[in-house]
Amino acid sequence: PLMDQIKQAAHEKTGIPVDRMLISATHTHTAPCVYGVLGTDCDDAYAAYLPGKIAEGIEQAHKNLMPARIGWAMGKDPTNVFCRRFLMKPGTARTTPFTGKQNDQAQMNPGYLNPNAIRPTGPADPDVAVVSIQTRDGKPLALVSNYSTHYAGSKPISADYFAVFCAEIEKRIGAENLDPPFMAMLSNGTSGDANCCNFTKPRREFDRFTVGRDVANAALKAYKTIRYYDWVPLVMEEARLTLKVRKPTAEEVAEAKPVFESLPDGKPRNWPEIYARETIIMDQWPETREIKLQAIRIGEMGITAMPNEVYGSTGLRIKAGSPLKPTFNTSLANGYAGYLPPPDQHKLGGYTTWRARSSCLEEEAEPKIVAQILELLNKVAQQRKDEPLAP
Repeated sequence: PLMDQIKQAAHEKTGIPVDRMLISATHTHTAPCVYGVLGTDCDDAYAAYLPGKIAEGIEQAHKNLMPARIGWAMGKDPTNVFCRRFLMKPGTARTTPFTGKQNDQAQMNPGYLNPNAIRPTGPADPDVAVVSIQTRDGKPLALVSNYSTHYAGSKPISADYFAVFCAEIEKRIGAENLDPPFMAMLSNGTSGDANCCNFTKPRREFDRFTVGRDVANAALKAYKTIRYYDWVPLVMEEARLTLKVRKPTAEEVAEAKPVFESLPDGKPRNWPEIYARETIIMDQWPETREIKLQAIRIGEMGITAMPNEVYGSTGLRIKAGSPLKPTFNTSLANGYAGYLPPPDQHKLGGYTTWRARSSCLEEEAEPKIVAQILELLNKVAQQRKDEPLAP
């Protein structure tokens, strides 16, 4: 609803159709909350303030429209993205009640060199996508990038490594103090089961500044290879998909109710209390959830948008199946529908599969979303394909 409010406000100011807007979130654990989940409630004041500012940004960008050229490239940074879910030795995976899962075999963040951790449960995506937009005479206007690590962490209020990247790339391509101002963006890729920690090796030192600089280095290397076009096919499609919600049983609700009712001021203090609360809340949810999915074609490049925290294996499967090369995936886009574990990962259990507002969709949601995304990619790839690119 928050995203829809923003798009409608921006549409009224600019005339851009709401189904031709992609608004995505980055990821930080040190910002106000706009969606109640797990132990955190929505910050109502911030949720009321934010939509107008985002819509204002879209309106300002629209006023700055001018003839431009565009190009893209793909870099890699394998140093800051690793699968954080591990298959564990029998009986050693962390578990908690009221999650809809039993006998968990997978664990998130098992710790460095944990002897009970057998192997990561999937791959991570190291790609750093770069889309560069310039004036016709080559002055930087904007740069959009994409990377698939979760967040780096910070103590003060922070936009995490995403903001560091934007400041770094602006400096490195010499785009400071331009008129109109240069705009850099870093979107969240398929980071649902990934973070900066390689738990198969000893701990290394990193923070949002080192991660932001590393990703900027990879983006700059790719940026220097870009070939620009004055005109490219530009196509976008949006689809809505209705999926089932994983609701608790009556027995689970009855078991969770006394735990929930005993919470001081309704605030959970530990994992069992968090998931007891989630069970009571999700019992009141509707049986289905409608989500928005998008695909964009810019020349021969594809961009997808999903409202989930998507696993690396899913993102890599979409890239392999896409008719557009390269393709990158934008998570947490146009809304929030929780983690998106593939069915085989649901069988292993673990945090990202535990039923809650943060992991709410049916266990077959991932293949259904992938099928719809690939259909959209094929649809945008076929449109205007006979028109040549103009370098």
